[in-house]
Amino acid sequence: MSLLNVGARALLANQVALQTTGHNIANVSTAGYSRQNVAMETVQGQFTGSGYIGNGVQVATILRNHSELLTRQAAAAQAVQAGDTVRAERLGQLQDVFQGGTSGLGAAITDMLNSLADVVSSPTDITARTVTLTRMNEMAARMRSSAEQLHEIAYSVNEQLQNDATRIYSLAKSIADVNEQIARVKGNGQSPNDLLDKRDQLIRELNQFIQTTQIPADDGTVGVFIGGSQALVLGDKASEVLVAESQQFPGSQLTQLFFKPAGGAPVELNEGMLGGGEVAGLLRFANQDLAEGRNLLGRMALAIGTTLNHQQTLGLTLEGQPGKPLFSTPASVVGHTSGTAVGSIDLSDSTQFSPTEFAASDYEVRFTGPAPAGQIIRLSDGKTTAVADLTDPAGTMVDGLTFKFTTAGAVNERVLFKPFASAAANIQSLVYSPRDLAAANPINAAMGTSNAGTLQLAELKATGQPNPPGLVLPPNGDTATPPTYPGGIQLAFTAGPPATYDVYNRGTTPPTAVATGQTFTPGVPIQINGWSITLQGTPKDGDTVNVGNALDPQYGDIYTRNAGNASALMALRDVKMFDESSLADGYAGLMAQVGTRTQSAQYAAKLSGSIASNLEASRTAVSGVNLDEEAARLIQYQQAYQASAKMLQIAQNIFDNLIQTMGR
Repeated sequence: MSLLNVGARALLANQVALQTTGHNIANVSTAGYSRQNVAMETVQGQFTGSGYIGNGVQVATILRNHSELLTRQAAAAQAVQAGDTVRAERLGQLQDVFQGGTSGLGAAITDMLNSLADVVSSPTDITARTVTLTRMNEMAARMRSSAEQLHEIAYSVNEQLQNDATRIYSLAKSIADVNEQIARVKGNGQSPNDLLDKRDQLIRELNQFIQTTQIPADDGTVGVFIGGSQALVLGDKASEVLVAESQQFPGSQLTQLFFKPAGGAPVELNEGMLGGGEVAGLLRFANQDLAEGRNLLGRMALAIGTTLNHQQTLGLTLEGQPGKPLFSTPASVVGHTSGTAVGSIDLSDSTQFSPTEFAASDYEVRFTGPAPAGQIIRLSDGKTTAVADLTDPAGTMVDGLTFKFTTAGAVNERVLFKPFASAAANIQSLVYSPRDLAAANPINAAMGTSNAGTLQLAELKATGQPNPPGLVLPPNGDTATPPTYPGGIQLAFTAGPPATYDVYNRGTTPPTAVATGQTFTPGVPIQINGWSITLQGTPKDGDTVNVGNALDPQYGDIYTRNAGNASALMALRDVKMFDESSLADGYAGLMAQVGTRTQSAQYAAKLSGSIASNLEASRTAVSGVNLDEEAARLIQYQQAYQASAKMLQIAQNIFDNLIQTMGR
C-alpha cells in the first residue's frame, strides 16, 4: 500500500504542476499576470526498525513570482510617464495655435503696422486709410481666433479631466471589491495569487490617471492613498474624486482636483501634491502651460490695443476731431477671492499703466498683516513685492499694472488676478470709417525764418504725457488737449555753451516767458504740454522754433495733409514692448516661449518613458511568463507524471501477484 500511496501522491503533485504550467502558458498575454510555480515538499517518512521509509511528495503551495518593490517602482514610473506624455501632447496642440508664416498672427501684426506707411506718404488717400483699417480688423480677428482655439483646447482638457475622474472612481471601487474578496479567502492560509494579480493590475491602471501610494493591512487588503494622505481606497470602501473650479478663487476658472470622502465635504488637493498621472499632467497644462499661452496672447492684445489707442486719441481725423480708440480693451480686471477683499487692476486710463513693462503672468495678492499690508506675487517666477498699504487710493504699480483695493482682506487672505486671460478673446476693431483714422499731428512746428544755426526738425509728435520734472508751466498749458497755448509756443535758443532755450507763450502781446534756461541737447526730445519735439543741429543766439495747435485758424486745413500721428503709430513697431522684443517681433518671442516649453515637455516625456520601460522590463523579468521555460517544465512534469503512473502500474502488478499467490 505504501508504494501505491507514494505513486498516487506523486501523480497528484505532478498533475498540479502540469496544471499550473498550463495556467502560466494560457496567461502569457494577460496584463498583470505573475508567473506561478508549484512548491513541493516531502511527506514525512514512516519510522521502522530499519529507519524512516519515505512516503513521497505533496504540494505545499502555489508560489507567485512577484517583487513588491519592482511592482511599486514600475507603477510610480508609469504614473510619471503618463503625466509627462499627456502634457507633451497638449503642448503640441498649444504650439499649433501659434503658427508662423503668412497665415499667422505675427504676419497680421506686421501687415497692420506696415500698412501705415502708405498713410504716412499720402495722408488724404482714402484707399490707404481703408487698407490700414482692414489690416487692423484682420489682426483683431486673428487674435480672437487664436483665443478661441485656446478655449477649445481648455474645453477638451476639462472634458478629459472629468472622464479621468470618473475612471479613477471606477478603478477605486474595483480595487475595494478585490480587497474584500482577498480578505475573505485570506483566512485559509494560502495566497490568492490571481486576485493579488488582479489588484496589482488595477493599481497600475489607476496610476495611469493619478499617482498612488499603497499601505498593506493585516487582513490582506491594501490601502490606496492619493495626494499624500487622502485614502482613495481603505479596505472595501472607495472614495470619489471631482474636477471643479478652485473654491479659493471663485470665478477664476482655475481648475483643481477635489477629494470627496464618503459622507464628507470635498477637499481641494494641491496640484503639486499629486505627483504623476494623467490628471496631474492635465492640471499642470491647464493651470500653467495653457495659462501662459493665454497670458502671452492676452498681453500682446492688451499692449497693442492700449498703445495704439493712446496714440490714436492724440491725433486728428480728417474732420479735425480727436481720434477715437482703435480697439476695444478691458476697462479693469477684478480680483478673485473667497474672502472679503475687493480689488481690481484699472485699465481705463493709459497714464495709470505701462504696456512696455507688462509681464505675461497671473498675480496673487496676499494680505500678510497687519492690515492693509501685504504682498503682490508674480506667479510666473514667484517675484514678490511688499506693499505697506494695499488700499492706498493711488494704487500700487507692479510690472506696469496698478493694483487698487477698496476693501482690505483678512490676514492670510489671497486674491488672484488674471489681467491678460481674456484680453485677446474680446478685442474688437472699433474704427470703420477711413476718415476717422487719426493720422494727423495735433500740432504744427516751423523753424524761425531768420535762424542762423543748423537746427533741423527730426520728430514732432503728441505724447499725452505731463511735463518733465523741472519744467513748470501754468495749469492751462499743462494738458495734452489742446497741446499748446492758443497762438502757440515759441522756443528761443541761446548758443551757450551750454545751449539753452526759453519757452514763450505767443498768445500774449508781447509773448510771455513761461519757462527759461532749459538745457538743450541735440537729439533729445523736448517734452512740453503733452507733445514732444526732437531737434538736431546746433542753434545760434536768437534762433527760434514755433509750435502751435494744428487746429488754430491761422493754419487752415494744413493738418489734413499732415501724417505726423500716423508716423508715430508706425514707429510703435520698433518700441521694446515684450521682454525686450519690439512690438513687431513680439509674436516671434511668443512662439519661442511656447516652443521651448513644448520641447522641454517632449524631452521629459521621452526620459520618463525610458525609465518606466526599464522598470517594467525589470518587473516582467521577475513576474513574466517565458514560453520556452514553461515548455521545458511541461516536458519535465509530463515525464514525472508518466513515471508516477508507471509506479502505480508496478504497485498494482505487485499487489495482483501477491493476491494470486495468497489464493493458491
